[in-house]
Amino acid sequence: MFMREMTARTMADRMSWFWMIFEPMAVVGVMIAIRGVISGGRHVAGADFIPWVLVGMMGFTLFRENMMRLLGAVDANSGLFTYRQVKPVDTVLVRGFLEFMLKSFIFLLFIALGSLMKFDLLPHRPLEALLDWLSLWALGLGAGLLVSAAASLVSEIGTIVKLLNLPLLILSGVIFPLNYIPHEYQKYVLLNPIVHGLESLRLNFFPGYYSLDGIDLTYLWFWALTMMTLGLMLHLRFQDRLKAR
Repeated sequence: MFMREMTARTMADRMSWFWMIFEPMAVVGVMIAIRGVISGGRHVAGADFIPWVLVGMMGFTLFRENMMRLLGAVDANSGLFTYRQVKPVDTVLVRGFLEFMLKSFIFLLFIALGSLMKFDLLPHRPLEALLDWLSLWALGLGAGLLVSAAASLVSEIGTIVKLLNLPLLILSGVIFPLNYIPHEYQKYVLLNPIVHGLESLRLNFFPGYYSLDGIDLTYLWFWALTMMTLGLMLHLRFQDRLKAR
């Protein structure tokens, strides 16, 4: 199953690798251009702007791609359910592990390229940064497990999840510092678990970075484990219905 998913993800389209690498580069380029027009500064909250955006974009992409790719995992692999040992949840977990490997490889590639170009992209606290990276993946995996079962049972849920992409990108502090938000509204931003993962990742990459007060990975893991539990319960309860689709 893993080799099947790997082949479909990386070789079905000759442009697959290009788009996986080009998307974060394009977003960073657009944000650099916008910031250059508005303020002209190269630094934000104690970090260089280009690495700051790139780290945030890669962390968010890890979460988003796990959620979105896992959304269609059950329907895309329905032919495999003729084998009794293959269950719908297996296809979701395999695809989630593949996304983790691909995004980790691309992130390491960007870190290597950034170092060659004299950008400060090496994490200041690598072990803590690795924990943040794993936490964002766990959050995406939990969301993917939940929506893959729910959207297979109620198709409208898949449409709603797809519409959340842009709002989540904006509200998670990927493209602009959350310190710009008025202080009285920052507590509402912290309700978003993605914020805790991205800001903790940046704090461990950039030693001089200043983030919001209240960043806590425990809150992120509460959401991740809750969604994993609910997702696994849905897959177990409606396993036969998911196979019959």
